[in-house]
Amino acid sequence: MSSFSPAALLRNLKPDNFTIALLVTVALASFLPCTGQTAVVFGHITTVAIGALFFLHGAKLSREAVVAGVMHWRLHVLVLASTFILFPLLGLALRPLALTFLTPELYVGILFLCALPSTVQSSIALTAMARGNVPAAICSASASNFIGIFLAPILVGLLVAKGADSKSSLDAVLSIVMQLLLPFLAGQFLRRWIGRWVDRHKAMLKFFDQGSILLVVYTAFSEAVSEGLWQTVSVETLIALCLFSIVLLALVLCLMTFISRRLGFSKEDEIAIVFCGSKKSLASGVPMAKVLFATHSLGMVILPLMLFHQIQLMICAVIAQRYARRDEVVEVPASTL
Repeated sequence: MSSFSPAALLRNLKPDNFTIALLVTVALASFLPCTGQTAVVFGHITTVAIGALFFLHGAKLSREAVVAGVMHWRLHVLVLASTFILFPLLGLALRPLALTFLTPELYVGILFLCALPSTVQSSIALTAMARGNVPAAICSASASNFIGIFLAPILVGLLVAKGADSKSSLDAVLSIVMQLLLPFLAGQFLRRWIGRWVDRHKAMLKFFDQGSILLVVYTAFSEAVSEGLWQTVSVETLIALCLFSIVLLALVLCLMTFISRRLGFSKEDEIAIVFCGSKKSLASGVPMAKVLFATHSLGMVILPLMLFHQIQLMICAVIAQRYARRDEVVEVPASTL
């Protein structure tokens, strides 16, 4: 089996365009934050954009794609257990380590991260790149996002300590239902009429998705900067947060690989389990954070998610390439025979 070239490895570690846009947005909010009446206007625009974002998520979700993998229930149960049980348990177990190097506010962001559903697009793309079970990945990732709309606020209420700037579980669920679930269900209902148009314009709508997230990030970090975010978060803290994210991701990847093999799943199923069960969704997490947390704490809450998002993509891209080359024949030199 041939080895990775340094150039190929660097390509996998290179930030994508959206990550670069996130960094630019954070820099803009740091130097030119929106304040006062401007912040109020941006807040209303953001609320509308989030509703439209989840409406489009509902309209894009193909029922046929979900049905294609729905019968593989053992795989889906394992993915959901990783997303909504393993991650929160690891978040709690790593609390002593986290609070040794991170602030309590950033630890709340880590617990929020652990409660989020899996990604859809990147989980499916990585599974396809690794030649895994794509229909099952589509079903698991979609189910995770749908269930996460209900489950994430409940988990946040259970995980986040009392006194943190989060809403009660009931209020959070009601807020999620009104601002996220109802637009999502409306999109699903109208898919039979607008689905073809949405499918034809996925590339264009991707910019709307990303633009909505960038808008939330800008408003959140503007408020956080006004509250003294960068006086609280040092370069050393950012490095510690990156290392903590790598440890958390590595634990999940290793455990899901081990468990899927012990349970006798095929290699294709293992790939879907590993990639769907180890992701956390930035696209769902940022809007949820705006609904669940007070405005002035948003920046600290979503910072761990933003870092984890990029780290999971870079590391899993390398793993996907290793999976994809699993059938290559190792050539043995004649002199060793």
